[in-house]
Formats: sequence, C-alpha cells, structure tokens
Amino acid sequence: MATAGIGTSRPLTLLLFLIINLLSNTINGGGGVYADNGIFSVKYKYAGRERSLSTLKAHDISRQLRFLAGIDIPLGGSGRPDAVGLYYAKIGIGTPSKDYYVQVDTGSDIVWVNCIQCRECPRTSSLGMELTPYDLEESTTGKLVSCDEQFCLEVNGGPLSGCTTNMSCPYLQIYGDGSSTAGYFVKDYVQYNRVSGDLETTAANGSIKFGCGARQSGDLGSSGEEALDGILGFGKSNSSIISQLASTRKVKKMFAHCLDGTNGGGIFAMGHVVQPKVNMTPLVPNQPHYNVNMTGVQVGHIILNISADVFEAGDRKGTIIDSGTTLAYLPELIYEPLVAKILSQQHNLEVQTIHGEYKCFQYSERVDDGFPPVIFHFENSLLLKVYPHEYLFQYENLWCIGWQNSGMQSRDRKNVTLFGDLVLSNKLVLYDLENQTIGWTEYNCSSSIKVQDEQTGTVHLVGSHYISSAKRLNTKWGVILLFLILLMHWSAHSRCFS
Repeated sequence: MATAGIGTSRPLTLLLFLIINLLSNTINGGGGVYADNGIFSVKYKYAGRERSLSTLKAHDISRQLRFLAGIDIPLGGSGRPDAVGLYYAKIGIGTPSKDYYVQVDTGSDIVWVNCIQCRECPRTSSLGMELTPYDLEESTTGKLVSCDEQFCLEVNGGPLSGCTTNMSCPYLQIYGDGSSTAGYFVKDYVQYNRVSGDLETTAANGSIKFGCGARQSGDLGSSGEEALDGILGFGKSNSSIISQLASTRKVKKMFAHCLDGTNGGGIFAMGHVVQPKVNMTPLVPNQPHYNVNMTGVQVGHIILNISADVFEAGDRKGTIIDSGTTLAYLPELIYEPLVAKILSQQHNLEVQTIHGEYKCFQYSERVDDGFPPVIFHFENSLLLKVYPHEYLFQYENLWCIGWQNSGMQSRDRKNVTLFGDLVLSNKLVLYDLENQTIGWTEYNCSSSIKVQDEQTGTVHLVGSHYISSAKRLNTKWGVILLFLILLMHWSAHSRCFS
C-alpha cells in the first residue's frame, strides 16, 4: 500500500505542477497594451520567426505604397490609414462586448473594423485567431453616425452632397497599391481595463466613432498572414482613437509604445508617462504623419559630412517615425556614406549584394565588437542610437545591413527618410500631441513604466504584456483537459487499490 501510494502521488504531483504552470502561462501570456488608465492586448507579429529578406521588403513596400501615396476619400487632409502593421491589439467593442484583433497604427487616423455585411472580408487569419465581423444589430449601444453630424463633416472636410436627415456617414479609402476599404461610420463603446493600481486593472469603456467596413479589396480582403479585424488608428487627427478619448477627458492626448522585438509584446500606454523621463523634439508642422527634423548622422565617433539640405529633401519634410514599417529607409546622400563608413571598419570583408539591394557579408565575431553604433541627431539635442546587433541581421550564413536606400525606390517613395522597427525596437517612444512633440529613450520593453492617472493624480506601474494566439491558447487548454482526464483516471485507479 505504501509503495503504491508513493507511486501514485508522484505522477499526481507532476501533473498538478504541469497544470499549474500551463494555467499560469496561459493567463499571464495574454497581456496588454495599457491605456493611460486602461489596457489593450498587444503582440509583435514577427516575434520568434526567422525574418527573410523577401518577407521584410514585401511588407514595407506594400505598407509604404499606402502610407506615402494614399488617396484620402473622403477624409481629405485628415490622414491615410495604412493596412499592414507589425503589431496588433485585442480590444472589445459593443454591448455585450466582443473581441477584435486590430493593427495598432501610428500612421492611421481612424478606427475601423470589418462589418457583418462584408462578403469579401477575411474570417480567418494565419496569426492564429478567429476574426469577428461587427454587427450593429447585436450591440445594444451601437448607433449609426448620420451624415450631418459634426464628426462626418470634419472627416469629409465639409457637407456631403445629397446628405439628408438620418442618412449614414459613409467612408471610402483607396490606397496606392489598389487596396481599399469602404463602409459607414458607427458609434459604440470600446472596452478596456482601467489601471487602478500598480499592475492592477478594472473594467472600463469609452464611446468612439469608427468605420464599419462593408467592402474590402486587395490585401485588406484576403485571409492570410496579415489578416486582422481592422485598424486602431493613433494618428494626429481628431478622428483617431487617442483624440476621441482625449476629447471626453478619458485620457491625456499622449501615448507611448515600447515594442519588444525579440520576445514579442511590449508596452502601449495612453496618457501621461512620468517615468522614464524622455527628451522630446518638436513635430514638423503641417505634416500628416509623425515627422521630426534630423540634423546629423554619426557613425561611431565620426560625424558624417552631410549637407543640411539633404534632411529637407522633397515635399515630405523631416524623418517619418512609423512603428509599423520593418526596416529603415534613408536618402541616397545619407545611405551611401553611412554604409561605406560601417563597412570600412573591417577591411577584409567580402561584401555581396542579395536580391539586388541588400549588402551582406560573412563575419564570425560579435558584431557589436566589430562595428560601430550609428547615432542620429535631431532638433533639441535628441539622439537615436542604433547598435550593430540592431541594424545588422542574419540571413542564412551572412550578416546583412538593414539600412535601405530610398533613392532607389519608386517615385512615391524616392529619397524618403523613414524609420521603422529596425531603429524603434527596445525604445520607449512617447507621442505628446498636446504639445506637438515626440521623443524616445532606450528602454527594456519587458519591464514597466509609470503612468499618471489624470483623474486622481496618482502614479501607477504599467507592465509589459504579451498576447497569445488563439491556436496557442486552444492547444494549451486541450493539453490541460487531457491532463485533467488522466488525473481523474489515476485518482479512480488509486481508490480501487486502496
């Protein structure tokens, strides 16, 4: 009996240990993007995957066609939603609330999700979750936005022709790559968790106006790797989610993100971040996106001899900060001396060009020891330091340079300075729309920040989180269920021999 008892308790103990760990990982694995005093779930799309050159470039080309050449109909000058993001959030919409997976996008000015009327809209995604079309009739708090409301007038730049009372407010977005989204605006509650203490939350909601996508085309209508429910716009206009929540005093018109490019997830906070302290630089006025003035480029201890006119080239003034782009794009007059200076650090490198534009080479030592950091200088003495292990990435048995020559891009993207995740990962980036400034600092995106509650004045810790895919959650719960069945079986078997 004693031997049988010990033999039975050991597997039971092991099973309980495994179940507790699986439950802990499942619960803690799905975490969030915290709003000022609220939280949304976030995940980095490419975390844990081997990045291929073709995948990275195809993503950026598709994104930039929309981001830089988008045609706004009928949003006018309010901004251009771009449809491909590198990280996404889980939000709740409606009453009762349903979960939606949306791309968190600093280049987008509206929020929209796929609608129940849409036949072309994706229903599944290879990202591992089921997609949910929004149904106005299933939400007790959902209402149509009429075409004579102030919101509709603002996003259209004036009255709509043919608008009559009780007619819905339509929207249409056509992008440079031919993709489009069309539908109508509705008003409903977005659900999130309000930060109520250090790493603690309580349920909260806020009413916003968002697009109900009734028709999608191009990449927006396909079920593939990048298929999601819609876009969560964090752009500069009054139609973005940050502007709408700020107008109702839900949050300050400020937000910050810290994307963990290695582990996935990170921090996305709306409101006043009080720690860490971040040095800020002014946004370039009269630009649709988050543009800042670059003043110089430094490689190691050497400042490159670049004319100030280069930083002002083209109609798009300044450097675009876009967390949804993968790589970093520089005008040819910056790219050429920068890459030449980096490669000059190792005289015996055999540099080869992959796919016609990636400069790659073999190197067996630590790249941080053999190559210099690159430091970009911005107005108000703000610096952005990029280490070799960040601007170099491995492709097969080679190291490749992540900097891209925008002078070789097509007309719409020629000589644009655009900084994506290559330089923004592992940095806390703070957007202050109230003072029209932006800033960043190197930071551990797996840690926490301090955000001030505007209603009480108290300061709370906001932590990093990671959202698990639906497939991963279902697999875990399936394993847990199997262990529970085995546990009950062994327990019954043990009683029979007691």
